[in-house]
Amino acid sequence: MRRLWPTTVRARATAGAGLVVGAALALASFSLLGLLEANLLRNAENDARRQAETVAQLAATGKLGRARPAGRAVEFVQVVSADGRVLFSSPNLVGVPAFPPAPPEAPGTRLHTWRVRPVDGDHRQRVVQVVTQTPDGPATVYAGASLRDADAADDVTTAALVIGMPLLLATVVLVTWRVTGHALRPVEAIRAEVAGISDRDLHRRVPVPATHDEVARLAETMNATLDRLEASGIRQRQFIADASHELRSPITVLRTQLEVALAVRDPELWPELIGGALEDIERLQCLAADLLLLARIDAAQPLTAAPLDLGALVREVVEARLGDRVPVRVDLAADVVVTAGALWLGRVITNLVDNAQRYAERGVDVTLRTAGGGAGPRTAVLEVVDDGPGIPGADRERVFERFTRLDDSRSRDHGGAGLGLAIARDLSTHHGGTLTAEDGAGGGARLVLRLPLTPLTPLTPPTPRTRQGAKSSP
Repeated sequence: MRRLWPTTVRARATAGAGLVVGAALALASFSLLGLLEANLLRNAENDARRQAETVAQLAATGKLGRARPAGRAVEFVQVVSADGRVLFSSPNLVGVPAFPPAPPEAPGTRLHTWRVRPVDGDHRQRVVQVVTQTPDGPATVYAGASLRDADAADDVTTAALVIGMPLLLATVVLVTWRVTGHALRPVEAIRAEVAGISDRDLHRRVPVPATHDEVARLAETMNATLDRLEASGIRQRQFIADASHELRSPITVLRTQLEVALAVRDPELWPELIGGALEDIERLQCLAADLLLLARIDAAQPLTAAPLDLGALVREVVEARLGDRVPVRVDLAADVVVTAGALWLGRVITNLVDNAQRYAERGVDVTLRTAGGGAGPRTAVLEVVDDGPGIPGADRERVFERFTRLDDSRSRDHGGAGLGLAIARDLSTHHGGTLTAEDGAGGGARLVLRLPLTPLTPLTPPTPRTRQGAKSSP
């Protein structure tokens, strides 16, 4: 059965429309014929009943001789006594034997429909029999109305339906096939275009029909998806190029130092050469770790989150820092609970503090507070402010791009690969928060992390953290 069912949308829509319309037409045809038959039979019955009752009244009063011949609507009238004698009959029944007599019961009316050959040949008759009491005893009045008109109407209607219903059904099927094909033509064009798009042709777009309907919205959505895919491909290629460039420099320096160490035979110079090589290896290790973390973020790996005290996490991160160039001052509100992964959120705080310390002159201020309430949601606000050169307004979004270093004060000489703030923003977004650069009160950089608050529950203590050997920077 499944093999017989059409496989294309166009064929299925046409077949479905044909089946539904065919069933509806068949039901309507049978209903029409039934109603027409019932109406014509009722009209014939009423005519025969009136004639039979009129003759029965005359017979009951002994005036049967005054009965007139049947009218145009009634074909015949016959009055039969209880012993089977014909007391009266219409001219077209002269010489016809009496109909079967009715049993001697109380006067009443019985309705029958049968074929009566002496009148109108093969046409059916609607016969009404009325039993009445006459001066000579009980008698039965038969009045018959021809169903010639009903039969003719049935024949004409049936012929019209037999011819018209298939034509109407064929018209519906043809129109459905044409309209469905016209509606699905843009879908086929979209399919053909998408089938031809490869990873090297992400600049191509599907045609958008000018119909402003569901197909047009599908094409627009498909083009928006292709825009995102193209942007993602460009971003990945740029990321690979930047990562290759960043990896090439320390690898080249490391190779040079090792070649010099191999060429120099003076043991007194080896510690210095080996120390420089270790520094480059450490830089490579940190860069590789950052790249792996970005890959995990881009893969949208599920976050293992639990309610935790953000203030305790910030304090734990700050207290774990040893030998910082400038002090870190904290002002932390109590009972600020967020739902997050302690390890990844701790990485966000570490990157923000690392960035601030790298460019601060006298100190870094870390403030935690809450904001919002009322009609809006409440959020935790973590501010990291330094007194360094600050971030120009035009660059406050660019600093969150990967491998971005600002000129002069925020250059490669300060260390890092330009991934610290990019990782911090990506992780903040992964936690449902935001990370922005705003104006600092003293002209320095002010980075603001906002996270949605969580109702107070049993808290998860922050994961113990170890001091990282190198710091990431924007």
